[in-house]
Amino acid sequence: MTCNDLSQKIPTGCRAIDEFLKGGLPVEGVILVYGEAETGKTTLAMQCATNCARLGFKTLFVDSDRTFSARRLSQIAAEQFQAIAEMIILARPNNFEEQTLIVDQSNDFVNKNFKLVVFDTVTSLYRLKISESPSKTFELNRELNRQLAVLAQMARTQKITLLLTSQVHSVLNEAPISIEPVATRVLRFWADIVVAMKLTENPQIINATVEKNPEKLPPIACDLKIEETGIHET
Repeated sequence: MTCNDLSQKIPTGCRAIDEFLKGGLPVEGVILVYGEAETGKTTLAMQCATNCARLGFKTLFVDSDRTFSARRLSQIAAEQFQAIAEMIILARPNNFEEQTLIVDQSNDFVNKNFKLVVFDTVTSLYRLKISESPSKTFELNRELNRQLAVLAQMARTQKITLLLTSQVHSVLNEAPISIEPVATRVLRFWADIVVAMKLTENPQIINATVEKNPEKLPPIACDLKIEETGIHET
């Protein structure tokens, strides 16, 4: 199951995306995947963690939304479930303060046996905190930016891949109405790769667009099917 090549990219399991990214998610890269609910963001993150384990490396999976499911992992990992589950370290912060602690301690926790860190979603507890304390929006924006700076630096110094998922909000002053990730400016600034996941008329089919990539190539889009075994190109 293992190869332990530190330079090898982590496949997403979606052929068109992996080919476009020349093998998958890059080492030292910061990847943002955003979309509405039920667009397969968590499934894609779990699929990347599974593929990371198959390369022989651990994943730190920060589950801020409580959407990580052992049952879903067993469907994706199939007969390798037990071995892969042991390679995924799960953290579940209860609030934005606990997320801050995880971020600040992650650099000490993640070692050479890790290749992937996932924050799913990196903005949910931040968004909840803003709703509780709207007068502290500027301070919370600054803290989220600091957290992303710490994580981006860790990705580069520890030579790992950082995968962030984000919720979306509507942009009402555009026609037609579009969606953007929560804390758009901050997330897009730090991300090397941005993937938008959008609903289609078929609830099992998701449209994925690689909007930003390190080589500044034009965006590419593909349709993905959410299946029991994961999310794959149609």
